[in-house]
Amino acid sequence: MEEKEIKILAIESSCDETAAAVVVNGRRVLSNVIFSQIDLHKLYGGVVPEIASRKHIEKINQVIQEALDQADTTLDDLDAIAVTYGPGLVGALLVGVSAAKAISFAKKLPLIGVHHIEGHISANYIENPQLTPPFACLVVSGGHTHLVNVKDYGVYEVLGQTRDDAAGEAFDKVARAIGLGYPGGPKIDKVSNEGNPDAIQFPRGHVGGSEYDFSFSGLKSAVLNYLNGCKMKGEPIVVPDVAASFQKAVVDVLVSHAMTACKEYGFRKLAIAGGVASNAHLRAAMEEACKKRNIAFYRPSPILCTDNAAMIGAAAYYEYIRGVRSGLDLNAVPNLKLGER
Repeated sequence: MEEKEIKILAIESSCDETAAAVVVNGRRVLSNVIFSQIDLHKLYGGVVPEIASRKHIEKINQVIQEALDQADTTLDDLDAIAVTYGPGLVGALLVGVSAAKAISFAKKLPLIGVHHIEGHISANYIENPQLTPPFACLVVSGGHTHLVNVKDYGVYEVLGQTRDDAAGEAFDKVARAIGLGYPGGPKIDKVSNEGNPDAIQFPRGHVGGSEYDFSFSGLKSAVLNYLNGCKMKGEPIVVPDVAASFQKAVVDVLVSHAMTACKEYGFRKLAIAGGVASNAHLRAAMEEACKKRNIAFYRPSPILCTDNAAMIGAAAYYEYIRGVRSGLDLNAVPNLKLGER
């Protein structure tokens, strides 16, 4: 029996990307339009929530229309509409949620609120048709560092998460301190190629009594102390060495936590997701670690690692077939926990 095509329009506006996509059956992407505000926020060295919200309002209708046009689809062809409703910047989230609710009401379409991290995890389904739960997923982005047991579609157990800075946040702060600017992740990834990752021994953060939780604020402080020490002693700062050594400290912790979880829980599949998952050094180190242990390794293309709506459409499909629906009272929840509804 041929599978019925479920066509979903998905919207993502949790931070500084205004995105819309049309996704069929959670795996086939007909369009994935992303308007990035990075150039706007570069001026301030990071995302300014109020500016982000205003830009979303300006761009949302245009991005939705472009996604529909690219997919050769109209609102009448859709089976449902999906939107990120948390976590994220509350003003930014509200723009996407309001647009989705308006379309749902006007076209009498089922509305599905999607958790942003669930979207990142689901990005792996788009390019890996063979990937099915259960598996482990490491979600690493500017706002989140989560190690997740994906028990089934839409069923998650958070094994560990950051106690302070997310990995991407640490990248941004260190990049700013060494004069690379914003966004820090891609810039540190690039300049690290010219540096020696063993030049400076920065600490590997571990949380006592919780082997899967992460902490990056101590590492960030260690980098700042090193830089201040060099300035006070009049010693030269070799930026590529600092970047490479810092990055190695982050990657080592991410890889070791993921491998420990795979061993303890018996995972034979590991996926990574989120903006930092596009870091070339992390991808290479994780791939090598998985190869040694005969664990299947999955990673989305870089475009699907950053915030996008295709991943929200992928997650929404599995919620849709489970019968999950949101009411028109759906609201933005900036601190939404994974697994909450």
